[in-house]
Amino acid sequence: GANIAIIAGVIAAVAIVLICLLIVMLRYMYRHKGTYHTNEAKGTEFAESADAALQDDPSLQDTGDNSRKEYF
Repeated sequence: GANIAIIAGVIAAVAIVLICLLIVMLRYMYRHKGTYHTNEAKGTEFAESADAALQDDPSLQDTGDNSRKEYF
């Protein structure tokens, strides 16, 4: 009687530990799955060089406003 209770307790403890490990592994897998987003300009993957890719980027164009220059 006591041996069966000890064996059942050990089996239950192992089952609980395995279920907890499974939950942790699934959370880790779903958290790190997916794509990442970059801030690169669209359509620049076929450019010949980095300079050519950034040449037409409107966010990098000089606005012509010389009153707001920064000096370091």
